[in-house]
Order: sequence, then C-alpha cells, then structure tokens
Amino acid sequence: MSASDFHWLQMRIAEEKERRDRETMILDRLPQAAAQVEHALATCVANYIAAFGPRAASIESKDSVIHVVVREETAGVVWRERSRIEVVSVPTIPGFQIDRAGSPLLIEVGLLPGEKLYYRDREKDQYLTMEELTRRILDRSMFPKLKE
Repeated sequence: MSASDFHWLQMRIAEEKERRDRETMILDRLPQAAAQVEHALATCVANYIAAFGPRAASIESKDSVIHVVVREETAGVVWRERSRIEVVSVPTIPGFQIDRAGSPLLIEVGLLPGEKLYYRDREKDQYLTMEELTRRILDRSMFPKLKE
C-alpha cells in the first residue's frame, strides 16, 4: 500500500499546502496592511488636531509599532497625556495587537479574492471596514466622556 492509496491524506496534504501558501501571502502583505492602518490613523489624528489644537494628539511609527498619544488641556495651559495607544504588527496572528490604555484588541488580517485585505476583530468575530477599525482603535481614547 502506498501513500497515494489514502485519499483523505492526499486531500489533507493539498489543504495544508494551500493554507501555508495563503499564510505566506498574508505575511508578505502585513507591512502593507500596517501602512494602510497607519495612514488611516494619521488622517484621524490630523482631523482631531485640527479641531482641538496641535498638542491634542500625536502619532509616530517606530520599529513596526504605531504610537498614538492623546492629550488634554488642563487649567487652560498645561497639556497632559490622557491616553496612549500602541498598534503592533504580530505575524503569529497574523495581524495587529492594539493596546488602548489597557484594553487589548486583536485584529486579524487576511486576504479576500483579488488579494484585497480584510480586517477582523477576533474577540467579536466581526469583519471591519477601515472606518470601523479606526473607530475601535481611537474612539475611547479621544472621546472618553462620550457614550458609544
């Protein structure tokens, strides 16, 4: 008896090869996904700064981590940090781990047909548009006193 005699084994080998190829493609696209998320967050931060002043927030990227800091003015003169958000690329997900002031969020990145990226909230098992993703990342930190 040879390995080719086991139909289930051949099917599972083919499935595993396909899974590995898909995983490699996603990992290759993860830097592009991170750049898209960073661009979207930078746009949101720029709008927030336009509304509340140049010290109200900042964004920077360093060593594959996107840092967003939100500040508030106290006593009319002193700006203090209200919250800090970190978006870290995590190849083992593959996707992002987002720390929003101690409230973690895991976002899986995947490929749709046509090699279009998708984002999925792992905890809620929900697919997200870029608008929904940026809201989940920034809303609580930028607007803590407003209801969701």
